[in-house]
Amino acid sequence: MTAPVYLVDDDAAVRDALSLLLSTVGIDVRTFAGPEDFLSALPKLDPSCLILDIRMPAISGLKLQERLTASGVAWPTVVISGHGDIEACRKAFRNGAIDFLSKPVDEQDLIDAIQKGQAALGRAAEADAERRETIALLAGLTPREREVLSLVARGFATRDIAGALDVSPRTVESHRAAIGTKLGTTSPAEMTRLWIEAESAP
Repeated sequence: MTAPVYLVDDDAAVRDALSLLLSTVGIDVRTFAGPEDFLSALPKLDPSCLILDIRMPAISGLKLQERLTASGVAWPTVVISGHGDIEACRKAFRNGAIDFLSKPVDEQDLIDAIQKGQAALGRAAEADAERRETIALLAGLTPREREVLSLVARGFATRDIAGALDVSPRTVESHRAAIGTKLGTTSPAEMTRLWIEAESAP
């Protein structure tokens, strides 16, 4: 089930209007009266699209966006503003916003932005699942097999790996066969891809 879109705006009328608008096209919305409320709830929220008003007391939408980015929360964010500030627009995009909309918000532009964000979340979830699967595969390798795989990923041939590990080429081939069985591939290119994917995981 898709998590609701999170709307952070200190103006109750805007929260009500946008919630009603999005509900008519089947988009569930959870509203927050300000950044403080959102940050308090954040640990229990599932990843989803975020709609931020740019001007709010205490913590602005841009400051909230910066804080989220710094803490590793890279959810698709739509920034809305009643002022059309070009510099604020630049900052929002530099912080990773997927769109910057001026009030009164065009309903189709907002829906399009949310759909774009949901698609990006879906791709990110698929990539994350693939990374976890790769990490699990590599976790099944012995320490020696991981050494061999790391050298395969660096472009070493069997004879070079044997020299680096001070073992016979036949032993290396045996390790490579075991690695291939566990990873489901004997392709050096695919082994390299899996190694790099696992090593680059956060």
